[in-house]
Amino acid sequence: MTADDYSIERLRRRLADDEVAELGVRVEKRGGAMVLSGSVPDAPALDAIVRIAEDEAGSTPVVCDLRITGAEAPDHAEELP
Repeated sequence: MTADDYSIERLRRRLADDEVAELGVRVEKRGGAMVLSGSVPDAPALDAIVRIAEDEAGSTPVVCDLRITGAEAPDHAEELP
């Protein structure tokens, strides 16, 4: 295992255990960068995950391909035909 592999494993563990607890985020190494993909519930979660990833990555670039898929309550009733 390389140092990058250990960084990725540490990040996966932190995302599962830390205050963020995001299991829907995939972390992989692509072309010398740490790539985050998947979905998060809101912008604060995305910011926290990127901050944690950059902390773990050190000098390895972090590429964020995360989508925000927050579920908010509807603002009106659904009209059915």
